[in-house]
Amino acid sequence: MDSNMKFLADECCDLSMVNLLREEGHDIDYIQQTEPGISDNEVLANALREKRVLITEDKDFGELVYRFKKPAYGIILLRFHPRDKQRKLLRISQLINK
Repeated sequence: MDSNMKFLADECCDLSMVNLLREEGHDIDYIQQTEPGISDNEVLANALREKRVLITEDKDFGELVYRFKKPAYGIILLRFHPRDKQRKLLRISQLINK
């Protein structure tokens, strides 16, 4: 893992995921704790400015980046059924730790 990699969790992400990644030693900011309610454009701009990979469950970021050509430092889009919370936590941890 790149020790300089930083993450920004969108406010739609579970706090349990944010806490897990923090416990694993990752540098992760959480919109819900820092700037709840800001627009997707602002979230994306913050992630780019701070050189953070955005973690989100919101497909709208794909439209912003691919359709509207907004720059991004990186995006991880999580698509799991709400009942698959434990699987989601395991997968994001595996992905980031590789």
